[in-house]
Amino acid sequence: MKENKIKVVKMDIGRPPVVKEIDNTLAALQGEVSGLIECVYLDDGFLAVVNEEGKLNGMEPNRRLGSDIICGPFFICGDSEDGEFVSLDDKQVEEYIQMFSDVPIFTGEEPELKPRMTFMGFDFK
Repeated sequence: MKENKIKVVKMDIGRPPVVKEIDNTLAALQGEVSGLIECVYLDDGFLAVVNEEGKLNGMEPNRRLGSDIICGPFFICGDSEDGEFVSLDDKQVEEYIQMFSDVPIFTGEEPELKPRMTFMGFDFK
């Protein structure tokens, strides 16, 4: 069952993470990331909901996530077996606040800031 509101950990550029309760609608989710949403699955099964075009739109770098840098605001939430966004519990909130508590400073020269695509070709002989 879809939650009407979800509890997330939000990362704005240059600011410490905050706990937020947001409406679980497409318009509200897009508003939180300032554009189209993209879901990045984290190793622990949770989601980083980011701006799909953050790098292409020239948004400022926010945080490192794995081997990449997320540009623009983003938030962390869970997902259900039905593919719906769900709230984080208090323990998960605390873990993500701790994980993203350091606000990094970027030079703008980091290679991860360049948009990149991988093209794959297939030979159907």
